[in-house]
Amino acid sequence: MNDFLRQKKANELFKRYEGNPIITPENWPYPANAVMNPASIKLNNETLLLIRVEDMRGFSHLTVARSADGFTNWQIDPAPTMEANQDSHEERWGLEDPRIIWLEEQKQFGITYTSFSEGGPVVSLAITKNFRTFARLGALLPPEDKDACLFPRRFRGRFALIHRPIVRGEAHMWLSFSPDLKHWGDHRLLIRTRTAYWDCHRVGLACQPIETPQGWMIFYHGVRITTAGAIYRVGLALLDLEEPWKVLRRSDEWILGPRAYYERVGDVSGVVFPSGATIQKETNQLNLYYGAADCVIAVATARLSDCIDYIMSCPQVEQ
Repeated sequence: MNDFLRQKKANELFKRYEGNPIITPENWPYPANAVMNPASIKLNNETLLLIRVEDMRGFSHLTVARSADGFTNWQIDPAPTMEANQDSHEERWGLEDPRIIWLEEQKQFGITYTSFSEGGPVVSLAITKNFRTFARLGALLPPEDKDACLFPRRFRGRFALIHRPIVRGEAHMWLSFSPDLKHWGDHRLLIRTRTAYWDCHRVGLACQPIETPQGWMIFYHGVRITTAGAIYRVGLALLDLEEPWKVLRRSDEWILGPRAYYERVGDVSGVVFPSGATIQKETNQLNLYYGAADCVIAVATARLSDCIDYIMSCPQVEQ
């Protein structure tokens, strides 16, 4: 496929839901400045979102919303579902940007999120069976680190974590390994920023890794800083199924960027920030949930098979 046809395909891959934004601060059962960056899963025939909510102080916490169809009639917990522990040094200033996976070995959901305090942002982990009570396992990696998610299974006996540390001012995606979800090592650079591209200044994981026969499909956000500010767009990559440190393919172009008014007008203009996805296997539909302009929540849909076809048409990555 030539570059023009692939760019056309990338531009047409996702369709914004006509009822966007699906959740706004005006829908909230208690005062909130912004709602954004939701993790998402399918649970008990419902779509569950674990949403970052910014309060009127500028601090964030996490709250659950549920919907039968994943688009409308959201039932929102009447109070914060998971708040910062003020006695903890790691999360005194709030909890941000969760991602959820099912840990088959533990028979529980694993939630990676950003804890924020005087020491900076760190990657933290909590586990839950019911999204009402949570066991917090604390910080996994030191600051400055964000945009993290576990893989749902081990590789060669070890858990794997994608995350985005800041190293010498550089913001690339890394992969780290652990035998026990506590001690982490074998840190490897996974996806770099690219000079002059749309993702030239920062990259970070979007939603949870999606397992396909072709490999792990990874949505990620890329940032380009312009004279008008930063623009957050979304790209796609494919990792090897058994050796996820090997990047097989990566899109040259973005597949979703700020275009609609609710993505351009808000607390931070020009932001499309996905952090959760669900798949309807019967219809082959992928729902990508994202924060728009750091203010509201929206969803875009695509056929999973089209996403796979597209990433397989993208350039192979030299190992």
